[in-house]
Amino acid sequence: MRRPGGAPNRRLLAVLLAHSVLTQAVTFVLRPTTSYRALELGISVAWLGALSASFAVVALVLAVPTGHLADRWGERVVMLAGSVILTAAGLAFVFLGTSLGGLLFANALLGVGHLGSVVGQQSLVANTTGPGRLDTAFGHYTFAASLGQTLGPGLIVLFGGDHPIPNTSRIFVSTTVLAAALFPCSLMLSGRPHPHAGTDGNAGTVATLLRLPGLLRALVTSCVVLAAVDITLAYLPALGADRGLAAGVIGLLLALRAAASMTSRLFLGRLSRFAGRHRLLVGSVFASAVGLALLPLPMPLWLLAVVITVVGLALGVGQPLTMSWVAGSAPPGLRGRAMALRLTGNRLGQVVIPFSVGLVAAGLGAGGVLLATAATLGLTTTIARRLPPEGRPPQAADGEL
Repeated sequence: MRRPGGAPNRRLLAVLLAHSVLTQAVTFVLRPTTSYRALELGISVAWLGALSASFAVVALVLAVPTGHLADRWGERVVMLAGSVILTAAGLAFVFLGTSLGGLLFANALLGVGHLGSVVGQQSLVANTTGPGRLDTAFGHYTFAASLGQTLGPGLIVLFGGDHPIPNTSRIFVSTTVLAAALFPCSLMLSGRPHPHAGTDGNAGTVATLLRLPGLLRALVTSCVVLAAVDITLAYLPALGADRGLAAGVIGLLLALRAAASMTSRLFLGRLSRFAGRHRLLVGSVFASAVGLALLPLPMPLWLLAVVITVVGLALGVGQPLTMSWVAGSAPPGLRGRAMALRLTGNRLGQVVIPFSVGLVAAGLGAGGVLLATAATLGLTTTIARRLPPEGRPPQAADGEL
């Protein structure tokens, strides 16, 4: 993000990153706490899947229209709306979270608020980053998001981490207060309407985006990498249980994976300049495929930690690089919708890919699921190789900060 004169505006960048940290922290504490509240109320475990889906379903339908609003009215308006809805979701959990219907409604609000905040954040990065700095900007942005996802669950530890079910009421109240801090952050950001934004509705502009060379390949690469992260989080504990590893050891391995991903994101700009965006993306997808394929093999704990670190470094690269590629390829006035379209693909991938991989690997256990995921990433490597080497040619951004 730059001032008109070209010097980085560090204050606005810090505010944007703080907004990202807060958004993810609020979301990643409320989602698991919703499950704890459901168990506290005696709701059947079978309903936990429906609760999880309620977060994504409504947001999935609204993703592209939200991107349209960001293009037409400016990113700050969408981020303010997201802040209002996130805070309203917290209040809904506090006052309505005593029944299954109330939890479903509050979780759906949470998904919509998260959507508005994230689409606004990503659009602001795309529209205000100078030429040649998209990889660095999205690397720092996703680093902040990862930090929020790591810090958020800390509230669960603070309010009852040593009990089977924490004090959900205190978590809901404190998280609502945390969500309210998004208001001043949103007001301190810029984000104006873009004169190139179309007025002919969503259908034509989405079709325009889908015709961009390589966009579908970028969307597929993004959603497969994100699904691989989710599968790793879900099945590494199961793999550890099969091998008799303590839950604390698996927790440390997952923390190591997260720290490795944050590291690669923090230094993404330098890595991209050194290796080239296209080569780095293809190499990271291939390395993650190899790493996941090695995980089911018998190995000492120290070697397992090394493999997990490699997987974390590689998986941390895919999301910000595809953000950068999509942002660089979309024309001015359509970047909000481009980022929303990418988010839509990610949400679909998070539902379809784990389910499909689980069916393919049925009966083979956690190791089979990880091998099937590695094979999917291997196929994705060939898709990533066919992406155009870069996004749009270097040109001035719409309005540099």
